[in-house]
Amino acid sequence: MLKYYEPRLDLSSPEQLNLMGIIVTLHEPVDGEILRSVVEELRVRFPYFYVRAARKEGELVTVPNELPMTVRNSWAPILLNAEESNYHLAAWKYEGHRLAFELPHDLTDGAGVFPYIKSVMFLYLSRASGRTFDPEGFRLPGEEIPESEIGDPFANLDFKAAEAPLYRKKPIPDFFRLAGGMELDKRVFYLKLPEERVMSYCREKDASPNVLLSVFLAKAARRYDPDCEKPVTIFVAVDHKAILGNHDNYHLFAGNNLLEFPKSLDLNDITKTCTMARGQLILQAQPENSVWEIKERKRMLPNPSLEIPLASFSVSYPRTASFGPLDPYVKELYIVTTLKPVTDLLCELTCINHSFFLAFMQPFSSTKFLSCFLEELRCADIPCELLSTEALRLCGVQAMMS
Repeated sequence: MLKYYEPRLDLSSPEQLNLMGIIVTLHEPVDGEILRSVVEELRVRFPYFYVRAARKEGELVTVPNELPMTVRNSWAPILLNAEESNYHLAAWKYEGHRLAFELPHDLTDGAGVFPYIKSVMFLYLSRASGRTFDPEGFRLPGEEIPESEIGDPFANLDFKAAEAPLYRKKPIPDFFRLAGGMELDKRVFYLKLPEERVMSYCREKDASPNVLLSVFLAKAARRYDPDCEKPVTIFVAVDHKAILGNHDNYHLFAGNNLLEFPKSLDLNDITKTCTMARGQLILQAQPENSVWEIKERKRMLPNPSLEIPLASFSVSYPRTASFGPLDPYVKELYIVTTLKPVTDLLCELTCINHSFFLAFMQPFSSTKFLSCFLEELRCADIPCELLSTEALRLCGVQAMMS
């Protein structure tokens, strides 16, 4: 039987899988041959990403895949768990100055995959630039893989005495909707904001980056449809591993805290709104809430459906930190994920080289809501560059029936 922390795959309906991609843009064009050699070299340090799906005692599990991981010179999607991906559950791609790693979210989260991305960039840029970088803070071949990275992230916690937390945000059944369930043209807009200005505004308004982003999304929603009486609800992603003290484990233990912005709330009082939103998050991010959540997951309950609308928008600001000595070679960093009907719009925020990079993802082509969001930033005197936009295209997954 699968252990509660091991990846739980369901490839009978792969269209319901949540895929994620990490996109890195460099200042120089990508050398595909160097990238291929580096990707293969790192399989000994990150074996948990070099896997295929297999059945064991009636369950779908991940097992080592000795075939090379696909590194293709094309942004066009391919199928994972298929011949074109050598049956891997992950793949690399590159085009021009940028490269990306894509895999099912069931395998890991942003914090879990970022050490791998850093290590690929360390070896790649060492060879592409001919320079020697300080290896401190990078996970490289030859190191022993610690149990804290690959084992049970909560092995030292006692869940028997855990009780339901006093404060739990209840789901809101009827909330502001933007897309109305329509999927006409999945798009991603790549935005850049100055870190110094964003953080100074956060200090002024008692906010954090994810709180501030949530407040501006709520204000944009009221600008977009001022007559709507329904509350704007926003999922803010949290990492239960980090809350409970294990920052290094690669397994997926992400959750969502819920922010509610009723129509009666005066969103023009930014400080009051940010303080209220922070308070909602602080109450939900208490360790006892995470302990209870993990206790529930240890019961191996079915995962909730990704096809049921649960909030207006979703915001994620994963712990990506810096590339260290590699920062001067990295131009942009984004995280993108599959758009599911759980929310109408998804924002993934990263920070590097004194800039925030925002992947603004929506399942429709209209820029009306984006314009409302950009206007809220302008009113707050926060500069924002729209660097580019493209269709949101991630790898698919080939079905694996019983």
